[in-house]
Amino acid sequence: MAQLVDFVVALPSFPHGTRMAETHTIEHPTIADLRESEIGEARRIQTSLLPTGPLRGPTFEIACRFAPFSDVSGDFADYFDLPNDLVGIYIGDVVGKGLPAAMYGAMVMGMLRGTNKTGEDTGAVLETLNNRLLVRPVAGRFCSTIYALLNPATLELKFSNAGLPFPLHASAEGCKAVGEGGIPSGIFPGSSYEVHSIELSPGDAVLFATDGLHELRNSENEDFSWAKLSEVWRHSGANSAEETLDLLFDGIKEFSGSIRQHDDLTVVIVKALSTMVLPMPGGGFSRVAVR
Repeated sequence: MAQLVDFVVALPSFPHGTRMAETHTIEHPTIADLRESEIGEARRIQTSLLPTGPLRGPTFEIACRFAPFSDVSGDFADYFDLPNDLVGIYIGDVVGKGLPAAMYGAMVMGMLRGTNKTGEDTGAVLETLNNRLLVRPVAGRFCSTIYALLNPATLELKFSNAGLPFPLHASAEGCKAVGEGGIPSGIFPGSSYEVHSIELSPGDAVLFATDGLHELRNSENEDFSWAKLSEVWRHSGANSAEETLDLLFDGIKEFSGSIRQHDDLTVVIVKALSTMVLPMPGGGFSRVAVR
């Protein structure tokens, strides 16, 4: 609440020596008001750094869902077209929560944005990120990060993992975790990261998520295990990336019920389309199967 301060202004003298006074009230913002305003501005800035919507191409679709634990989050994500006709994707999770974690996450995003357009492979990008974070260390802060490159022409998805949960690949053969973990960014100098590759087929989907997804618990104190995630995920085949996100978060809501999440949660979905839209010679568009 704002503090109210009264003060008196003396008005000019009137005949017979009479003076009148007028009382004014000024509202001074309290520390709590200023804090709330700053958090609101931080939330707006963080939202502006996130994807504004899905990214679509003739053969793929990528979408993101961001669910912070508090007003601002230590999670971050983005995807973008690169000059070499590839698509860059990253998702990360800063240790801690709230405004300090969000500020560190913004620094990491700035470093990644300056590195990912160099044409280096995914492992080299994470190595560069790790080295840059160690040049500007922040006590008690580091982050887990996945950086990926999608080739829309071949549907090959390459990625490197610095400490996030394994991505989940859904295909006609079922769901499986792919790749390996790695040392989070900003801890040890000289860390290296393996490059993993997935050959996507039309209709396949890959889920990248921060650990908030896997640490969800229900009223029975059960966690949202790989089995439960796979059960939800295997129904995603015919859906768009955004529809798949809706399906996933409906499953999360059904699982957790009224139990409030205890960590930031961010998910990025990469979907290989089973059909593609092509322009017709006479005008208009047609949808054809991707083989």
